Amino acid sequence: MKIGILSRKSSLYSTARLVQAARARGHEVKVVDYLRCVMNIASHRPRVIYQDLELDCDVIIPRIGASNTFYGTAVVRQFEMMNVLSANSSVAISRSRDKLRSLQILSREGIGMPVTGFAHSPKDIQGVIDMVGGAPLVVKLLEGTQGVGVVLAETEKAAESVISAFRNLDANILVQEFIKEAGGADIRAFVVGDRVVASMLRQGPPGEFRSNLHRGGNAVRIKLTPEERECAKRAAKALGLRVAGVDMLRSNHGPLIMEVNSSPGLEGIEESTGVDVAAKIIAHLEKRHAELEKRDAEGKKRKVEG
Repeated sequence: MKIGILSRKSSLYSTARLVQAARARGHEVKVVDYLRCVMNIASHRPRVIYQDLELDCDVIIPRIGASNTFYGTAVVRQFEMMNVLSANSSVAISRSRDKLRSLQILSREGIGMPVTGFAHSPKDIQGVIDMVGGAPLVVKLLEGTQGVGVVLAETEKAAESVISAFRNLDANILVQEFIKEAGGADIRAFVVGDRVVASMLRQGPPGEFRSNLHRGGNAVRIKLTPEERECAKRAAKALGLRVAGVDMLRSNHGPLIMEVNSSPGLEGIEESTGVDVAAKIIAHLEKRHAELEKRDAEGKKRKVEG
């Protein structure tokens, strides 16, 4: 296969590992800075131009940064118009990046998550606090990533102050119940296709309720319960993601989904579990590409016979 990896830098760990895994399996790979792509939106022959050359790919693997979602998903859509297989679809990426929309979809599917409140007007702050059960509670910026813009408010006065400050900055926020029994730890389940291929427990440093590795947390391999495994697969499927990092908390009433990431990093999960996740992604894409080619061949045969 000719694989295009949509990434800002070839030196990034996840990008480099995907390149390594694809080449080890005999594929041709090109790292493409999606922000440098030019799209020719022609009605009969849509094209993607990169460094003055037309890209010819069988498969793309989007590694779209959160701050570049709009243009990045537009490039993915352009490839989709060219009938190029994408590891994750443009629609699924957009769903996952909109935290409010993704939680609404998970809620519709009956998937467990912390009680969450959302309101536009600062006048409704008390109502949102009451909705999630009062303090302590967690306030999250909708646009935040890697633990940035996530605040634990331990009292109602603190919660009112934080929410008011964010709203006065015209920032969109979610308010969620604080799951104390999680103890500052969460689980990252890495889903590829319809399987959880690796999972790790991330623990925040002392005094820190956020477990993100970027914020000094550490990770160890963990065995998921059947319920946790099924919850992770259902969450990824609900958003339409074939490759996803599903973050969840262990609570007294079962696993609760915090977030579903469409471009999950490979470094933490591979180092903590010893699983070659990059190779599993490439193997999954090989299978999907072969299935599409078989279906196309059968379709052409039916047309000829008809």
